[in-house]
Amino acid sequence: MKKSWTKEMENKLSAWVTVAVTITLCVVVIGMVGTLLAAILDPFIANEPILAIIAPAFNMIIGGFIGLITGIHMAQGENNESK
Repeated sequence: MKKSWTKEMENKLSAWVTVAVTITLCVVVIGMVGTLLAAILDPFIANEPILAIIAPAFNMIIGGFIGLITGIHMAQGENNESK
């Protein structure tokens, strides 16, 4: 028996995707901050090249994930308005 796509299923899927993206973002940010702290606290590693590499990557990852989460919620709002 084939189930039809319902609004409840769509809301659950949206919630699961949002949770998965949020958990992934947290893991990535914790990893990047841990790496940055380890590099800054190590006296044998120069800090300037590390900061030059990590700062743009950090901004890109944060912006990308926030854009994805925002896009999911905006699409969900548009679907609610059209029905």
